[in-house]
Amino acid sequence: MGSTNLWDAEWDLPLEMASALIYSQFPQLSSKRIRRLDHGWDNTVYLVGNEYVFRFPRRQVAVSLLEMEGRILPKLADRISIPYSKPVFHGVGNQEYPSPFLGYTYLPGKFPIGLTDEHRCLSISALARFLKGLHAFPVQDAEENGAPHDHRNLTDIASRKEKMLTFLSDLRGHIREEDYRQIEAYLQSLTIDRVEPKEVFLHGDLHFKNMLVDESGQIAGIIDWGDMNIGHPACDLSVAYNFVPPGGREAFFKEYGEVDEETHILARLIAVYIPMLILLQAVTDHNAEIAEEAKANIRRALVDE
Repeated sequence: MGSTNLWDAEWDLPLEMASALIYSQFPQLSSKRIRRLDHGWDNTVYLVGNEYVFRFPRRQVAVSLLEMEGRILPKLADRISIPYSKPVFHGVGNQEYPSPFLGYTYLPGKFPIGLTDEHRCLSISALARFLKGLHAFPVQDAEENGAPHDHRNLTDIASRKEKMLTFLSDLRGHIREEDYRQIEAYLQSLTIDRVEPKEVFLHGDLHFKNMLVDESGQIAGIIDWGDMNIGHPACDLSVAYNFVPPGGREAFFKEYGEVDEETHILARLIAVYIPMLILLQAVTDHNAEIAEEAKANIRRALVDE
């Protein structure tokens, strides 16, 4: 892998700097402890007390996305059925850290890592209803509040297939040979180059690191909305392949609504693509737990009903 990755940060934000920004702009939080939670491609995340999460962009490209979150997320409250982090603090940058940042209500829960198929099936109906409601959000309203149109060109299967073959080569030393062969065979079996565009409002980055479950393993929250956009529903419906067990997909689409064959093809492709990227980052970060879950997501996505 090259030395420059998609997830490399442009701005490093240590705990001391994050604390200074939060405490100076929101003095009502000054008695609360701040600790670093995690980082994704676009944001560094800090927990303030046990009540709020603050997200700070790590890259310039994430700034407009964060600002869009501040405008659109409050509008979703009456439309979706799964809890999500609502922005309540709007911070501004300074000379040391030039970006705006947001503070959200904290959602308790943990990533859905290592769940059994039985646990996953508990969330099928809730996930399907959530996406049905989200995808019904008015496209015009999303446009007016800054949501981009398919900025990642997700409908171009041929181009994505090329990228994934490169990813697969990079991962060869980090996955089992049988997994390598299965992924390679799947990609080579794709004969469609592009699917017809569709336009719905999307979360845009729905995977296991942006989902929370409670102690019983049921879905309890959806986080990290920075990739909201208008595009093909298959982008979000990928969870029907990499989260939902194969035997539960029929029930998922019965609740969500039937979709055409192209949507199924693209949903499965994204269901493999996103965990491959997560796996690449996990290898870089030496995060064995995330790496194993990403591999499990890929295997699940490639299993037919």
